[in-house]
Amino acid sequence: MSDRKRSTVLASAGASAVVAVVAVLLAAPAAHADVVDVAYNCQTPIGDKSAVSPIDIKAVKEGDGYKLTMSFQKGVSSSPIELGKGAMSPSAVIMTDGAEKVSVPVSGPPNPEAAPANTPIKITDLSGTYTPKKSGKVTFTAGVLTIKAMGTTTTCTSSNNPAPSLELEVTAAGGGQEAPPPGGGAGGDTLPQTGPADSALALGTLGATVLLSGAAGMLWLTRRGRRAERTPS
Repeated sequence: MSDRKRSTVLASAGASAVVAVVAVLLAAPAAHADVVDVAYNCQTPIGDKSAVSPIDIKAVKEGDGYKLTMSFQKGVSSSPIELGKGAMSPSAVIMTDGAEKVSVPVSGPPNPEAAPANTPIKITDLSGTYTPKKSGKVTFTAGVLTIKAMGTTTTCTSSNNPAPSLELEVTAAGGGQEAPPPGGGAGGDTLPQTGPADSALALGTLGATVLLSGAAGMLWLTRRGRRAERTPS
């Protein structure tokens, strides 16, 4: 095979690798997020209160897990007296469904400024870490909200069976396979990188780089061998 034909074949192989990478990226599932209205019924020290707040949940890949952030667009409770700066501490749980069902605790900093009396209290963003132990599609839904202030505790539960705020394809470390227990017996149920698109990009790019680099090396060695054959002894 001539050098020109060999170069054409290797270039075609490299182009095919690039096409394969693009196909992998297009096939990678993307996260789907919605801002969901959550109707809370709150048991407060001064009686029951109710309020609706739009809530969204975001996920950012961190190591083997995901940092979840739960954001409230409206306050859901109030105080009969002013709450000074830092007097209120919020926390909540995010419920997962799909590939696995777990509750993820999230918490946030105290109120950064004073909250006036009888005014809906702005909930700071709540965050926590979710480490998948099973791979697959997982949904994230707002769960119970807890507000602690001045020695009191307010518990808010949703009354409208809210839809998930986030749907995400997750990948568990090790492929989601649980290690067998001591003695070699079968493992029981296992119990969430992100993003699937990020993983596909990294792996696909690496594969294309290796293939193209190998093709270039083969071409260089072939040409060098041709020159050696043509050089008189």
